[in-house]
Amino acid sequence: MKKKTSPVLAVVLLIVVVVLMLTGKAVIEKYVPSKEKADLKEYYQLKEADDTAVIVDNVKQDTTAKLVAGKIYIEYRFLHDTLNQRFYWDGNENKLLYTTPSEVTSVAAGSSEYQTAKEKHTENYTIVYADADKTYVALDFVKKYTNIKYKMYKDPNRITLTKTWGTIEQSSVKKDAELRVKGGIKSPILRTVKKDETVTIVESGEKWTKVCTKDGYIGYVKNRQLDKAEKKELKSDFKEPQITHNLKKEKINMAWHQVTEQAANSTLANVLSATKGVNVISPTWFYLDDNNGGIKTLASSDYVTYAHQHNVEVWALVSNLENPDVDTTQVLTHTSTRENLTNNLISAAIQYDLDGINVDMEALSTDAGEGYIQFIRELSIKCKKNDLVLSIDNYVPSSYTAFYNRKEQSCFADYIVIMGYDEHYKGSEEAGSVASIDFVKNGIKDTLKEVPAEQTILALPFYTRLWAETTGEDKKVTVTSEVVKMNNQQTVVNNSGASPKWSDKYGQYYIEYQKDGKTYKMWMEESKSIEQKLKAAKKAKIAGTSVWKLGMEDPTVWDTIIKYVN
Repeated sequence: MKKKTSPVLAVVLLIVVVVLMLTGKAVIEKYVPSKEKADLKEYYQLKEADDTAVIVDNVKQDTTAKLVAGKIYIEYRFLHDTLNQRFYWDGNENKLLYTTPSEVTSVAAGSSEYQTAKEKHTENYTIVYADADKTYVALDFVKKYTNIKYKMYKDPNRITLTKTWGTIEQSSVKKDAELRVKGGIKSPILRTVKKDETVTIVESGEKWTKVCTKDGYIGYVKNRQLDKAEKKELKSDFKEPQITHNLKKEKINMAWHQVTEQAANSTLANVLSATKGVNVISPTWFYLDDNNGGIKTLASSDYVTYAHQHNVEVWALVSNLENPDVDTTQVLTHTSTRENLTNNLISAAIQYDLDGINVDMEALSTDAGEGYIQFIRELSIKCKKNDLVLSIDNYVPSSYTAFYNRKEQSCFADYIVIMGYDEHYKGSEEAGSVASIDFVKNGIKDTLKEVPAEQTILALPFYTRLWAETTGEDKKVTVTSEVVKMNNQQTVVNNSGASPKWSDKYGQYYIEYQKDGKTYKMWMEESKSIEQKLKAAKKAKIAGTSVWKLGMEDPTVWDTIIKYVN
Protein backbone atom coordinates (compact mmCIF):
# COMPACT_ATOMS: atom_id res chain seq x y z
CA MET A 1 0.00 0.00 0.00
CA LYS A 2 1.43 3.36 -1.13
CA LYS A 3 1.88 6.09 1.34
CA LYS A 4 0.08 9.31 0.53
CA THR A 5 2.03 12.51 0.42
CA SER A 6 0.99 14.84 3.12
CA PRO A 7 -0.82 17.91 1.79
CA VAL A 8 1.22 20.04 4.13
CA LEU A 9 4.46 18.57 2.82
CA ALA A 10 3.38 19.18 -0.74
CA VAL A 11 2.66 22.78 -0.02
CA VAL A 12 6.04 23.19 1.67
CA LEU A 13 7.80 21.59 -1.28
CA LEU A 14 5.93 23.86 -3.65
CA ILE A 15 6.93 26.91 -1.66
CA VAL A 16 10.56 25.79 -1.66
CA VAL A 17 10.48 25.32 -5.42
CA VAL A 18 8.93 28.77 -5.92
CA VAL A 19 11.47 30.37 -3.61
CA LEU A 20 14.30 28.65 -5.43
CA MET A 21 12.92 29.79 -8.75
CA LEU A 22 12.51 33.37 -7.55
CA THR A 23 15.95 33.35 -5.99
CA GLY A 24 17.45 32.03 -9.17
CA LYS A 25 15.66 34.63 -11.17
CA ALA A 26 16.94 37.31 -8.83
CA VAL A 27 20.46 35.98 -9.08
CA ILE A 28 20.20 35.89 -12.83
CA GLU A 29 18.82 39.42 -12.94
CA LYS A 30 21.57 40.64 -10.69
CA TYR A 31 24.62 38.81 -11.98
CA VAL A 32 23.96 37.84 -15.56
CA PRO A 33 24.99 40.59 -18.02
CA SER A 34 22.27 42.19 -20.10
CA LYS A 35 22.25 41.51 -23.84
CA GLU A 36 20.07 44.53 -24.59
CA LYS A 37 21.33 46.57 -27.55
CA ALA A 38 21.35 50.37 -27.27
CA ASP A 39 19.24 52.39 -29.70
CA LEU A 40 22.10 54.07 -31.56
CA LYS A 41 19.98 56.78 -33.15
CA GLU A 42 18.72 57.74 -29.73
CA TYR A 43 22.22 57.45 -28.26
CA TYR A 44 23.63 59.81 -30.91
CA GLN A 45 20.50 62.01 -30.89
CA LEU A 46 19.86 61.52 -34.60
CA LYS A 47 16.36 62.64 -35.59
CA GLU A 48 16.60 63.24 -39.33
CA ALA A 49 18.03 61.00 -42.04
CA ASP A 50 20.88 63.44 -42.74
CA ASP A 51 21.74 64.03 -39.06
CA THR A 52 25.32 63.11 -38.22
CA ALA A 53 26.73 62.72 -34.73
CA VAL A 54 29.84 64.72 -33.86
CA ILE A 55 32.55 63.38 -31.55
CA VAL A 56 35.31 65.89 -30.79
CA ASP A 57 38.41 64.78 -28.89
CA ASN A 58 36.56 61.66 -27.67
CA VAL A 59 33.58 63.65 -26.39
CA LYS A 60 30.12 63.32 -27.92
CA GLN A 61 28.80 66.81 -28.71
CA ASP A 62 25.28 68.06 -28.13
CA THR A 63 25.13 69.34 -31.72
CA THR A 64 24.67 67.26 -34.88
CA ALA A 65 26.16 67.81 -38.31
CA LYS A 66 24.44 67.27 -41.67
CA LEU A 67 25.36 64.84 -44.42
CA VAL A 68 24.48 66.50 -47.71
CA ALA A 69 25.54 65.14 -51.11
CA GLY A 70 28.30 63.13 -49.47
CA LYS A 71 29.75 66.12 -47.60
CA ILE A 72 29.67 66.88 -43.90
CA TYR A 73 28.29 70.28 -42.88
CA ILE A 74 28.58 71.67 -39.37
CA GLU A 75 26.45 74.37 -37.82
CA TYR A 76 28.14 77.79 -37.81
CA ARG A 77 27.61 78.49 -34.12
CA PHE A 78 29.39 75.24 -33.23
CA LEU A 79 32.14 76.02 -35.73
CA HIS A 80 32.78 79.47 -34.27
CA ASP A 81 32.52 78.55 -30.60
CA THR A 82 34.30 75.18 -30.67
CA LEU A 83 36.54 74.83 -33.70
CA ASN A 84 37.65 78.18 -35.09
CA GLN A 85 36.43 81.58 -33.91
CA ARG A 86 37.94 83.38 -36.91
CA PHE A 87 35.07 82.29 -39.08
CA TYR A 88 32.53 85.09 -39.12
CA TRP A 89 28.97 84.77 -40.42
CA ASP A 90 27.32 87.98 -41.60
CA GLY A 91 23.64 87.08 -41.39
CA ASN A 92 22.69 90.52 -42.67
CA GLU A 93 24.48 90.11 -45.99
CA ASN A 94 24.59 86.27 -46.05
CA LYS A 95 28.36 86.02 -46.23
CA LEU A 96 30.86 83.76 -44.51
CA LEU A 97 34.25 85.37 -43.86
CA TYR A 98 37.55 84.00 -42.74
CA THR A 99 40.45 86.28 -41.82
CA THR A 100 44.12 85.43 -42.04
CA PRO A 101 46.92 87.83 -41.10
CA SER A 102 47.05 89.04 -44.69
CA GLU A 103 43.61 88.70 -46.25
CA VAL A 104 39.90 88.08 -45.86
CA THR A 105 38.25 85.13 -47.60
CA SER A 106 34.59 85.64 -48.48
CA VAL A 107 31.90 83.09 -49.41
CA ALA A 108 28.31 83.90 -50.37
CA ALA A 109 25.60 81.59 -49.03
CA GLY A 110 24.72 78.85 -51.51
CA SER A 111 27.92 79.28 -53.50
CA SER A 112 30.74 76.89 -54.34
CA GLU A 113 33.06 79.85 -55.00
CA TYR A 114 35.12 81.83 -52.53
CA GLN A 115 36.99 85.07 -52.99
CA THR A 116 40.38 85.91 -51.52
CA ALA A 117 42.16 89.23 -51.81
CA LYS A 118 43.41 88.62 -55.31
CA GLU A 119 41.55 85.72 -56.88
CA LYS A 120 38.44 83.57 -57.01
CA HIS A 121 38.44 79.84 -56.23
CA THR A 122 35.88 77.11 -56.84
CA GLU A 123 35.11 73.92 -54.93
CA ASN A 124 33.09 70.95 -56.20
CA TYR A 125 30.56 71.42 -53.40
CA THR A 126 28.43 74.15 -51.89
CA ILE A 127 30.58 75.76 -49.20
CA VAL A 128 27.92 77.28 -46.99
CA TYR A 129 24.16 77.21 -46.90
CA ALA A 130 21.65 78.82 -44.61
CA ASP A 131 18.10 77.87 -43.80
CA ALA A 132 15.57 79.79 -41.75
CA ASP A 133 17.19 78.94 -38.43
CA LYS A 134 20.80 77.87 -38.92
CA THR A 135 23.82 78.27 -41.13
CA TYR A 136 25.93 75.25 -42.11
CA VAL A 137 29.52 75.19 -43.39
CA ALA A 138 31.25 72.37 -45.25
CA LEU A 139 33.75 70.74 -42.93
CA ASP A 140 36.20 70.23 -45.80
CA PHE A 141 36.28 74.01 -46.23
CA VAL A 142 36.74 74.55 -42.50
CA LYS A 143 39.67 72.14 -42.61
CA LYS A 144 41.55 74.44 -45.02
CA TYR A 145 41.94 77.01 -42.25
CA THR A 146 41.71 74.95 -39.08
CA ASN A 147 44.06 72.54 -37.33
CA ILE A 148 41.69 69.56 -37.29
CA LYS A 149 41.37 66.05 -38.68
CA TYR A 150 38.16 64.11 -39.04
CA LYS A 151 36.77 60.81 -40.31
CA MET A 152 33.26 59.86 -41.36
CA TYR A 153 31.43 56.66 -40.38
CA LYS A 154 27.97 55.37 -41.28
CA ASP A 155 25.20 53.24 -39.77
CA PRO A 156 24.65 55.46 -37.90
CA ASN A 157 26.12 58.64 -39.40
CA ARG A 158 28.90 60.04 -37.24
CA ILE A 159 32.25 61.80 -37.45
CA THR A 160 35.25 61.63 -35.14
CA LEU A 161 37.20 64.89 -35.05
CA THR A 162 40.51 65.78 -33.45
CA LYS A 163 41.27 69.41 -32.64
CA THR A 164 43.53 69.02 -29.58
CA TRP A 165 47.03 67.77 -30.18
CA GLY A 166 49.25 66.26 -27.53
CA THR A 167 49.40 63.23 -25.26
CA ILE A 168 46.50 60.80 -24.84
CA GLU A 169 46.17 57.45 -23.06
CA GLN A 170 45.26 54.34 -25.02
CA SER A 171 44.77 50.68 -24.23
CA SER A 172 43.84 47.49 -26.05
CA VAL A 173 41.17 44.95 -25.21
CA LYS A 174 42.41 41.56 -23.96
CA LYS A 175 39.47 39.69 -25.46
CA ASP A 176 36.12 40.50 -27.01
CA ALA A 177 34.27 42.84 -24.64
CA GLU A 178 30.90 44.57 -24.54
CA LEU A 179 31.04 48.35 -24.68
CA ARG A 180 28.12 49.60 -22.59
CA VAL A 181 26.38 52.97 -22.37
CA LYS A 182 27.11 53.17 -18.62
CA GLY A 183 29.34 51.33 -16.19
CA GLY A 184 27.36 48.23 -15.24
CA ILE A 185 26.47 44.86 -16.72
CA LYS A 186 22.81 45.78 -17.04
CA SER A 187 23.50 48.85 -19.15
CA PRO A 188 22.66 48.53 -22.87
CA ILE A 189 25.41 47.44 -25.25
CA LEU A 190 26.76 49.93 -27.83
CA ARG A 191 28.86 47.35 -29.66
CA THR A 192 31.36 44.57 -29.11
CA VAL A 193 34.97 45.69 -28.89
CA LYS A 194 37.13 43.02 -30.52
CA LYS A 195 40.23 41.46 -29.04
CA ASP A 196 43.36 43.65 -29.47
CA GLU A 197 41.24 46.62 -30.59
CA THR A 198 42.72 49.92 -29.44
CA VAL A 199 40.58 52.34 -27.45
CA THR A 200 41.27 55.78 -26.01
CA ILE A 201 40.83 56.14 -22.27
CA VAL A 202 38.46 58.96 -21.42
CA GLU A 203 37.99 58.42 -17.68
CA SER A 204 39.19 55.70 -15.32
CA GLY A 205 36.91 54.32 -12.61
CA GLU A 206 37.14 51.79 -9.79
CA LYS A 207 35.66 48.89 -11.79
CA TRP A 208 34.77 50.36 -15.18
CA THR A 209 36.69 52.61 -17.56
CA LYS A 210 35.12 55.07 -19.95
CA VAL A 211 36.66 54.69 -23.39
CA CYS A 212 36.21 55.88 -26.95
CA THR A 213 36.66 53.59 -29.91
CA LYS A 214 38.35 54.70 -33.09
CA ASP A 215 34.99 54.85 -34.85
CA GLY A 216 33.36 57.09 -32.26
CA TYR A 217 31.56 54.87 -29.75
CA ILE A 218 31.94 56.19 -26.22
CA GLY A 219 31.06 53.86 -23.39
CA TYR A 220 32.31 51.67 -20.56
CA VAL A 221 34.28 48.41 -20.36
CA LYS A 222 35.41 46.49 -17.29
CA ASN A 223 38.88 47.41 -16.07
CA ARG A 224 40.03 43.79 -16.11
CA GLN A 225 39.26 43.60 -19.84
CA LEU A 226 41.87 46.25 -20.67
CA ASP A 227 45.61 45.99 -21.04
CA LYS A 228 47.92 48.42 -19.30
CA ALA A 229 47.42 51.97 -20.59
CA GLU A 230 50.09 53.53 -22.78
CA LYS A 231 50.65 57.15 -23.76
CA LYS A 232 50.45 58.24 -27.37
CA GLU A 233 51.43 61.57 -28.90
CA LEU A 234 48.95 63.07 -31.36
CA LYS A 235 50.71 65.21 -33.94
CA SER A 236 49.51 67.49 -36.70
CA ASP A 237 51.26 68.78 -39.81
CA PHE A 238 48.94 71.79 -40.09
CA LYS A 239 50.82 75.07 -40.48
CA GLU A 240 49.29 77.96 -38.57
CA PRO A 241 49.75 81.32 -40.29
CA GLN A 242 52.20 83.56 -38.49
CA ILE A 243 50.90 86.91 -37.29
CA THR A 244 53.49 89.66 -36.96
CA HIS A 245 53.15 92.90 -35.03
CA ASN A 246 54.44 96.40 -35.54
CA LEU A 247 55.99 96.91 -32.10
CA LYS A 248 58.33 99.70 -31.01
CA LYS A 249 61.74 99.03 -29.49
CA GLU A 250 61.29 101.80 -26.94
CA LYS A 251 58.69 102.00 -24.17
CA ILE A 252 55.47 103.69 -25.22
CA ASN A 253 54.77 107.00 -23.48
CA MET A 254 51.46 107.95 -25.07
CA ALA A 255 49.09 110.79 -24.30
CA TRP A 256 45.58 111.40 -25.52
CA HIS A 257 44.84 114.92 -26.72
CA GLN A 258 41.14 115.71 -26.76
CA VAL A 259 40.26 117.64 -29.89
CA THR A 260 36.59 118.57 -30.28
CA GLU A 261 36.98 121.21 -32.99
CA GLN A 262 39.56 122.18 -35.58
CA ALA A 263 40.75 125.14 -33.54
CA ALA A 264 41.88 122.81 -30.74
CA ASN A 265 44.63 121.46 -33.01
CA SER A 266 46.48 124.74 -32.56
CA THR A 267 47.02 123.93 -28.86
CA LEU A 268 49.39 121.08 -29.65
CA ALA A 269 52.56 123.08 -29.12
CA ASN A 270 51.44 124.27 -25.69
CA VAL A 271 50.21 120.91 -24.37
CA LEU A 272 53.20 119.03 -25.78
CA SER A 273 55.71 121.51 -24.32
CA ALA A 274 54.36 120.76 -20.84
CA THR A 275 55.10 117.04 -21.18
CA LYS A 276 58.29 115.02 -20.76
CA GLY A 277 59.25 111.95 -22.76
CA VAL A 278 55.99 111.64 -24.70
CA ASN A 279 56.70 109.70 -27.91
CA VAL A 280 53.13 109.05 -29.07
CA ILE A 281 50.20 111.44 -29.14
CA SER A 282 46.65 110.36 -29.89
CA PRO A 283 44.33 113.21 -30.94
CA THR A 284 40.61 112.44 -30.83
CA TRP A 285 40.12 113.19 -34.51
CA PHE A 286 37.72 110.61 -35.91
CA TYR A 287 34.31 109.37 -34.94
CA LEU A 288 31.51 107.36 -36.53
CA ASP A 289 29.18 109.80 -38.27
CA ASP A 290 26.55 107.64 -39.97
CA ASN A 291 25.33 104.05 -40.22
CA ASN A 292 27.18 103.44 -43.49
CA GLY A 293 30.71 103.55 -42.08
CA GLY A 294 31.24 107.26 -42.67
CA ILE A 295 33.52 109.17 -40.30
CA LYS A 296 33.78 112.76 -39.15
CA THR A 297 37.34 114.03 -39.15
CA LEU A 298 39.07 116.86 -37.31
CA ALA A 299 42.52 115.94 -38.60
CA SER A 300 45.22 118.47 -39.34
CA SER A 301 48.34 118.05 -41.51
CA ASP A 302 50.09 120.89 -39.66
CA TYR A 303 49.47 119.04 -36.38
CA VAL A 304 51.15 115.89 -37.71
CA THR A 305 54.05 117.84 -39.15
CA TYR A 306 54.70 119.56 -35.82
CA ALA A 307 54.52 116.26 -33.92
CA HIS A 308 56.95 114.59 -36.32
CA GLN A 309 59.35 117.52 -36.04
CA HIS A 310 59.45 116.80 -32.29
CA ASN A 311 59.91 113.02 -32.75
CA VAL A 312 56.38 112.23 -31.64
CA GLU A 313 54.25 109.70 -33.52
CA VAL A 314 50.56 110.39 -34.15
CA TRP A 315 48.09 107.55 -33.51
CA ALA A 316 44.76 109.21 -34.24
CA LEU A 317 41.80 108.00 -32.20
CA VAL A 318 38.48 106.83 -33.67
CA SER A 319 35.45 106.73 -31.38
CA ASN A 320 31.82 105.65 -31.55
CA LEU A 321 30.41 107.94 -28.85
CA GLU A 322 30.13 111.41 -30.37
CA ASN A 323 27.17 111.01 -32.71
CA PRO A 324 24.16 109.56 -30.84
CA ASP A 325 22.32 108.89 -34.11
CA VAL A 326 24.86 106.26 -35.14
CA ASP A 327 23.96 102.63 -34.47
CA THR A 328 27.39 101.14 -33.79
CA THR A 329 26.03 97.59 -33.82
CA GLN A 330 24.62 98.10 -37.31
CA VAL A 331 27.91 99.48 -38.60
CA LEU A 332 29.96 96.62 -37.13
CA THR A 333 27.67 93.74 -38.08
CA HIS A 334 27.38 94.54 -41.80
CA THR A 335 30.36 93.60 -43.96
CA SER A 336 29.81 96.46 -46.39
CA THR A 337 29.68 99.14 -43.68
CA ARG A 338 32.72 97.72 -41.89
CA GLU A 339 34.58 97.87 -45.18
CA ASN A 340 33.51 101.49 -45.67
CA LEU A 341 34.68 102.35 -42.16
CA THR A 342 38.09 100.71 -42.53
CA ASN A 343 38.63 102.27 -45.97
CA ASN A 344 37.70 105.71 -44.64
CA LEU A 345 40.11 105.37 -41.72
CA ILE A 346 42.98 104.15 -43.89
CA SER A 347 42.36 106.89 -46.46
CA ALA A 348 42.51 109.52 -43.71
CA ALA A 349 45.63 107.95 -42.24
CA ILE A 350 47.38 108.11 -45.62
CA GLN A 351 46.13 111.63 -46.34
CA TYR A 352 47.40 113.02 -43.05
CA ASP A 353 50.58 110.92 -42.83
CA LEU A 354 49.56 109.23 -39.58
CA ASP A 355 51.72 106.68 -37.80
CA GLY A 356 48.87 104.69 -36.32
CA ILE A 357 45.20 104.38 -35.45
CA ASN A 358 43.84 104.09 -31.92
CA VAL A 359 40.40 102.44 -31.72
CA ASP A 360 38.18 103.49 -28.82
CA MET A 361 34.84 101.71 -29.18
CA GLU A 362 32.99 101.87 -25.89
CA ALA A 363 29.58 100.89 -24.51
CA LEU A 364 29.20 98.12 -27.09
CA SER A 365 26.39 95.62 -26.78
CA THR A 366 27.06 91.88 -26.82
CA ASP A 367 25.29 91.80 -30.20
CA ALA A 368 28.12 93.89 -31.61
CA GLY A 369 30.90 91.79 -30.09
CA GLU A 370 31.74 89.44 -32.96
CA GLY A 371 31.34 92.22 -35.53
CA TYR A 372 33.69 94.37 -33.48
CA ILE A 373 36.39 91.69 -33.44
CA GLN A 374 35.95 91.19 -37.18
CA PHE A 375 36.36 94.94 -37.65
CA ILE A 376 39.68 94.81 -35.79
CA ARG A 377 40.83 91.87 -37.93
CA GLU A 378 39.95 93.65 -41.16
CA LEU A 379 41.42 96.97 -40.03
CA SER A 380 44.65 95.29 -38.93
CA ILE A 381 45.27 93.88 -42.41
CA LYS A 382 45.01 97.32 -43.99
CA CYS A 383 47.09 98.90 -41.22
CA LYS A 384 49.91 96.42 -41.81
CA LYS A 385 49.85 97.04 -45.56
CA ASN A 386 50.26 100.77 -44.86
CA ASP A 387 52.79 100.46 -42.01
CA LEU A 388 50.35 101.82 -39.44
CA VAL A 389 50.38 100.86 -35.76
CA LEU A 390 46.98 99.61 -34.58
CA SER A 391 46.14 100.01 -30.89
CA ILE A 392 42.86 99.14 -29.19
CA ASP A 393 41.48 100.70 -26.01
CA ASN A 394 39.87 98.29 -23.55
CA TYR A 395 38.13 98.36 -20.21
CA VAL A 396 39.72 96.65 -17.26
CA PRO A 397 38.68 92.97 -17.72
CA SER A 398 35.41 91.87 -16.18
CA SER A 399 32.78 89.24 -16.87
CA TYR A 400 30.52 91.72 -18.64
CA THR A 401 33.28 92.87 -21.03
CA ALA A 402 34.53 89.37 -21.91
CA PHE A 403 32.95 89.63 -25.37
CA TYR A 404 35.53 92.29 -26.25
CA ASN A 405 37.83 89.24 -26.58
CA ARG A 406 41.18 90.85 -25.77
CA LYS A 407 43.04 87.67 -26.68
CA GLU A 408 41.81 87.74 -30.26
CA GLN A 409 42.33 91.50 -30.39
CA SER A 410 45.98 91.01 -29.50
CA CYS A 411 46.44 88.44 -32.27
CA PHE A 412 45.69 91.10 -34.89
CA ALA A 413 46.24 94.51 -33.27
CA ASP A 414 49.70 95.68 -32.24
CA TYR A 415 48.89 97.12 -28.82
CA ILE A 416 46.11 96.62 -26.29
CA VAL A 417 45.53 99.61 -24.02
CA ILE A 418 44.06 99.03 -20.54
CA MET A 419 41.91 101.99 -19.54
CA GLY A 420 42.98 101.81 -15.91
CA TYR A 421 40.33 104.17 -14.60
CA ASP A 422 36.57 104.59 -14.12
CA GLU A 423 36.55 102.06 -11.32
CA HIS A 424 33.84 104.37 -10.05
CA TYR A 425 32.21 106.57 -12.67
CA LYS A 426 29.46 109.14 -13.13
CA GLY A 427 26.66 106.60 -12.77
CA SER A 428 28.11 104.70 -9.79
CA GLU A 429 25.70 104.16 -6.92
CA GLU A 430 28.42 104.66 -4.33
CA ALA A 431 31.37 106.98 -3.92
CA GLY A 432 34.77 105.52 -4.63
CA SER A 433 38.14 105.82 -6.28
CA VAL A 434 38.50 106.34 -10.00
CA ALA A 435 41.60 104.14 -10.02
CA SER A 436 42.62 102.46 -6.77
CA ILE A 437 45.92 100.60 -6.85
CA ASP A 438 44.33 97.14 -6.54
CA PHE A 439 41.94 97.96 -9.38
CA VAL A 440 44.89 98.85 -11.58
CA LYS A 441 47.03 95.88 -10.51
CA ASN A 442 44.18 93.45 -11.14
CA GLY A 443 43.53 95.10 -14.49
CA ILE A 444 47.12 94.45 -15.52
CA LYS A 445 47.14 90.89 -14.14
CA ASP A 446 43.85 89.92 -15.81
CA THR A 447 44.79 91.52 -19.12
CA LEU A 448 48.09 89.63 -19.20
CA LYS A 449 46.15 86.37 -19.00
CA GLU A 450 45.04 87.13 -22.57
CA VAL A 451 47.55 89.62 -23.94
CA PRO A 452 51.38 89.41 -24.15
CA ALA A 453 53.15 91.94 -21.93
CA GLU A 454 55.06 93.41 -24.88
CA GLN A 455 51.72 94.41 -26.42
CA THR A 456 50.12 95.85 -23.28
CA ILE A 457 49.86 99.55 -22.44
CA LEU A 458 48.44 100.87 -19.16
CA ALA A 459 46.39 104.09 -19.37
CA LEU A 460 46.43 106.36 -16.30
CA PRO A 461 43.98 109.10 -15.24
CA PHE A 462 44.86 112.78 -14.96
CA TYR A 463 41.59 113.31 -13.13
CA THR A 464 39.50 112.17 -10.21
CA ARG A 465 35.94 112.71 -8.94
CA LEU A 466 34.53 114.77 -6.11
CA TRP A 467 31.62 112.87 -4.63
CA ALA A 468 28.68 114.37 -2.76
CA GLU A 469 26.57 112.12 -0.50
CA THR A 470 23.13 113.30 0.60
CA THR A 471 21.14 111.42 3.25
CA GLY A 472 17.37 111.71 2.86
CA GLU A 473 14.66 111.53 5.49
CA ASP A 474 14.34 107.84 4.73
CA LYS A 475 18.06 107.46 5.59
CA LYS A 476 18.77 106.55 1.97
CA VAL A 477 22.04 107.95 0.64
CA THR A 478 22.09 109.42 -2.85
CA VAL A 479 25.37 110.07 -4.63
CA THR A 480 26.43 112.59 -7.27
CA SER A 481 29.88 113.40 -8.59
CA GLU A 482 31.82 115.79 -10.76
CA VAL A 483 35.15 115.41 -12.55
CA VAL A 484 38.09 117.20 -10.97
CA LYS A 485 41.21 117.69 -13.05
CA MET A 486 44.49 116.76 -11.42
CA ASN A 487 45.63 120.38 -11.68
CA ASN A 488 42.48 121.57 -9.85
CA GLN A 489 42.57 119.13 -6.92
CA GLN A 490 44.54 121.41 -4.65
CA THR A 491 41.91 124.12 -5.03
CA VAL A 492 39.26 121.66 -3.83
CA VAL A 493 41.48 120.70 -0.89
CA ASN A 494 42.16 124.33 0.04
CA ASN A 495 38.49 125.27 -0.13
CA SER A 496 37.45 122.25 1.94
CA GLY A 497 39.77 122.88 4.83
CA ALA A 498 40.40 119.12 4.97
CA SER A 499 43.83 117.54 5.27
CA PRO A 500 44.55 114.76 2.73
CA LYS A 501 45.45 111.43 4.34
CA TRP A 502 47.40 108.72 2.56
CA SER A 503 45.67 105.36 2.18
CA ASP A 504 47.81 102.29 1.52
CA LYS A 505 44.62 100.42 0.66
CA TYR A 506 43.80 102.70 -2.25
CA GLY A 507 47.32 103.93 -3.05
CA GLN A 508 45.96 107.49 -2.94
CA TYR A 509 45.47 110.52 -0.76
CA TYR A 510 41.89 110.87 0.50
CA ILE A 511 39.84 113.77 1.81
CA GLU A 512 36.38 113.88 3.36
CA TYR A 513 34.47 116.91 4.63
CA GLN A 514 30.98 118.23 5.39
CA LYS A 515 29.38 121.17 3.66
CA ASP A 516 25.78 122.33 3.23
CA GLY A 517 24.41 119.14 4.75
CA LYS A 518 26.38 116.90 2.37
CA THR A 519 29.38 114.64 2.84
CA TYR A 520 32.10 115.19 0.23
CA LYS A 521 34.74 112.57 -0.62
CA MET A 522 37.66 112.58 -3.03
CA TRP A 523 40.38 110.03 -3.80
CA MET A 524 43.18 112.10 -5.26
CA GLU A 525 45.43 111.51 -8.27
CA GLU A 526 48.88 113.10 -8.10
CA SER A 527 52.53 112.10 -8.45
CA LYS A 528 52.57 109.62 -5.56
CA SER A 529 49.40 107.79 -6.61
CA ILE A 530 50.53 107.75 -10.24
CA GLU A 531 53.89 106.35 -9.15
CA GLN A 532 52.17 103.39 -7.45
CA LYS A 533 50.55 102.52 -10.77
CA LEU A 534 53.77 103.05 -12.71
CA LYS A 535 55.58 100.66 -10.37
CA ALA A 536 52.93 98.01 -11.08
CA ALA A 537 53.38 98.55 -14.83
CA LYS A 538 57.16 98.29 -14.55
CA LYS A 539 56.95 95.12 -12.47
CA ALA A 540 54.70 93.53 -15.10
CA LYS A 541 57.20 94.51 -17.84
CA ILE A 542 54.49 95.85 -20.11
CA ALA A 543 55.04 97.94 -23.24
CA GLY A 544 54.36 101.34 -21.70
CA THR A 545 51.72 103.77 -20.52
CA SER A 546 49.23 106.31 -21.75
CA VAL A 547 47.42 109.16 -20.01
CA TRP A 548 43.95 110.68 -20.24
CA LYS A 549 44.22 113.48 -20.96
CA LEU A 550 46.70 116.23 -21.82
CA GLY A 551 45.98 119.56 -20.19
CA MET A 552 44.52 118.13 -16.97
CA GLU A 553 47.80 117.18 -15.32
CA ASP A 554 49.91 118.82 -12.67
CA PRO A 555 53.17 119.47 -14.58
CA THR A 556 55.25 117.83 -11.84
CA VAL A 557 53.70 114.42 -12.63
CA TRP A 558 55.83 114.17 -15.77
CA ASP A 559 58.99 113.95 -13.66
CA THR A 560 57.52 110.82 -12.13
CA ILE A 561 56.30 109.31 -15.41
CA ILE A 562 59.59 109.74 -17.22
CA LYS A 563 61.44 107.82 -14.51
CA TYR A 564 59.46 104.69 -15.29
CA VAL A 565 58.74 104.93 -18.99
CA ASN A 566 61.99 106.20 -20.50
